[in-house]
Amino acid sequence: MKFRALAIVVLVLVSCASARADDALPSWNDGPAKQGILAFVARVTKADGPDYVKPEERIAVFDNDGTLWTEWPLYTQAVFALDRVKELAPKHPEWRKRQPFKAALSGDVKTLAESGAKGLNEIVGATHAGETPEEFQAQVSQWLATAEHPKFKAHYDRLVYQPMLELLAYLRANGFKTFIVSGGGLEFMRAFAERVYGVPPEQIVGSSIVTKYEVRDGKPALKREAKVAFIDDKAGKPVGINQFIGRRPIAAFGNSDGDFQMLEWTTAGAGPRFGLIVHHDDAAREAAYDRGSPVGRLERGLDEAGKRGWALVSMKNDWKTVFPPQR
Repeated sequence: MKFRALAIVVLVLVSCASARADDALPSWNDGPAKQGILAFVARVTKADGPDYVKPEERIAVFDNDGTLWTEWPLYTQAVFALDRVKELAPKHPEWRKRQPFKAALSGDVKTLAESGAKGLNEIVGATHAGETPEEFQAQVSQWLATAEHPKFKAHYDRLVYQPMLELLAYLRANGFKTFIVSGGGLEFMRAFAERVYGVPPEQIVGSSIVTKYEVRDGKPALKREAKVAFIDDKAGKPVGINQFIGRRPIAAFGNSDGDFQMLEWTTAGAGPRFGLIVHHDDAAREAAYDRGSPVGRLERGLDEAGKRGWALVSMKNDWKTVFPPQR
């Protein structure tokens, strides 16, 4: 009887532990993606297990656009830049005749797209430089407080993915340090990442422009210049991780082919590894896009996720909800 009673207690404790693990990701439907996350975390945190990973080595990296918040139909930072062009236009009358600014002011998306990286760099240089990092972050914060997504009629920092917020919190509760590794601007993300994701400024790796030290009116300051310093995208992501984090992650999360090399490098390391791709296939609740998309294109990752052992998350089927309840 004592043995039977003990067995029942053990079963109850195991069931409770399982329930607590499941409850950690309440916005995820039960399926291979969710079970893969839970199993991986259990493996690397079991102190007497063969796959135990010390807390200081539990590094998880997340792309931002399309992985943690919406990027459709245009990257949020690009929307910010276009709004800044309109705001600054009265001081630059020449922009009404000069591309790509003319296209930005008239809403000519086709011409903007055709201007490519060169055009984007011009717009970023004109709208993201000249201030200190603190001044620029204040501009971003002010914009986020007022700008509204045209489809969802909500502020952009409310259009974060509830399942990914839960995943960030779950990993941190299990001794992981979570980093954002994104092609987006470093200072742009620093304006909101800690408040929205719980990721502090020092745990963000992003694209950056040249920043120089100077003395203004007798006071030291940093000034952002209209020159690209580092592009944290595609093959640049593993380079950025190595340069700014200094440890190879054991888990990586992305949504596009811009994240492919980050997942490839992360999962090629020794010991237990985990890779996950968010697939945007939910036109009803968010958006459906992958191959051939000008934003968040996913082709190689879609083709190779399975054979590389990466979880491919269907937004439509794996997530009970997409966004947090809107206030």
